[in-house]
Amino acid sequence: MLDQVPPAAPERKADDSEAVLAPLVDPFARAITYLRVSVTDRCDFRCVYCMAEDMTFLPKREVLSLEELDRLCSAFVARGVRKLRLTGGEPLVRKNIMALIAGLSRHLASGALDELTLTTNGSQLERFAGELAAHGVRRINVSVDTLDPEKFRAITRWGDLDKVLDGIRAAKAAGLHVKINAVALKGVNEHEIDDLIRWAHGDGMDLTLIETMPLGEIGDDRTDQYLPLDAVRASLEEHWTLADIPYKTGGPARYVRIAETGGRLGFITPLTHNFCETCNRVRITCTGTLYMCLGQDDAVDLRAPLRASEGDALLHKAIEDAIARKPRGHDFVIDRTHRRPAVSRHMSVTGG
Repeated sequence: MLDQVPPAAPERKADDSEAVLAPLVDPFARAITYLRVSVTDRCDFRCVYCMAEDMTFLPKREVLSLEELDRLCSAFVARGVRKLRLTGGEPLVRKNIMALIAGLSRHLASGALDELTLTTNGSQLERFAGELAAHGVRRINVSVDTLDPEKFRAITRWGDLDKVLDGIRAAKAAGLHVKINAVALKGVNEHEIDDLIRWAHGDGMDLTLIETMPLGEIGDDRTDQYLPLDAVRASLEEHWTLADIPYKTGGPARYVRIAETGGRLGFITPLTHNFCETCNRVRITCTGTLYMCLGQDDAVDLRAPLRASEGDALLHKAIEDAIARKPRGHDFVIDRTHRRPAVSRHMSVTGG
C-alpha cells in the first residue's frame, strides 16, 4: 500500500537525464539547503492565529501518499538539501507518519542529510517521542504560547496544556532537544513572556518568539494582536541582560543569550525585520505544491510531475524551474486599513 514506507527504503535509481544533479541555487545566489514539508493539513488544535475553528480539510486523493512524500523529499536531498523539517497541520496526526520518518532516516545514515526534525503542537509527543529518537530525530520544536491552562485552551480552542507538557517531558526523557516556539500576541500573552523564559530556560530549553503572520482568513481580526518584537525586546531589556550571539539552527531566528538564565532566546520577525536576504528555505504542502516564499502566492505544482512518471526527470525539471522563480523577499504587512491577511492561504497549509 502507498502509505507503508519501509524503514530501509532503497534509494531511487536515477535515469539518464538525472545522472548529474546540481545543487539548487536561486536567482540571488542563495543555496537552497532547508526544506519544510507539510505532511497533512489536519490538526487536533485550532489555534486562533493559524486556523478557522470550522475548517474544511482536503480530500485524501489530493494529499500526497507517504511514498510520494518520501520520493519528493529524497529528490530535494539529492539536490543539496541538508535539513528537512516535517510540519502540518500537526504532523503527528498523519496516519502511519512513523513509517515516513523511518524511511527518510536513511538519508541521515548515509550522511546526505544533516538533520531530520519536526514542528509539533506536542499533543502526540508522549506517544511518539521514543520512536522519533529511534529514527534519528534529535531536535524538535514545540508550540507553547502560554502556561495558563485556560488561556492555552482559548488560544488553541481544543488543546490541553497538561497533555502537551507531558509530551515535552516524554521528549526530553527520550533524549530529544526541545525548543519552545511562542507566537507573541498583544493583549493575550505579552505579559507572560518573562514566565515563558523562566520556564523554558529553567528546563534547559531554548525559546523562540514569533511575530504573528498575516496568513489566511481565520474568522477573527488579527491586526490588534500584532506585537512587534522590537518592542518586546526593549521591554525585556529593562530587567534581563540580552547579548546577541551568532547561534543558528538553519532557520530565520536571530538569537540572544540571557545572562541571568544562561539560556538562548530567539526572535523571528517577518514584519519588523525580515530575514529574506539569507533565506535558504522552500516549503511544500501536503498536496505537493511548492512555495518558494512563505509570504508570496507564487507556487509550483510538483504533484503532477511526481505522478506522471516513475522516474524523477520531470520532477527535477519542475523543481529547477521553481527555484529559478524564488523571489528576493516576502510581502508581509499588517493591513490595518482593510484588516485582511497579506496572503489568503492558512498557515496550516504550508506549516509556517
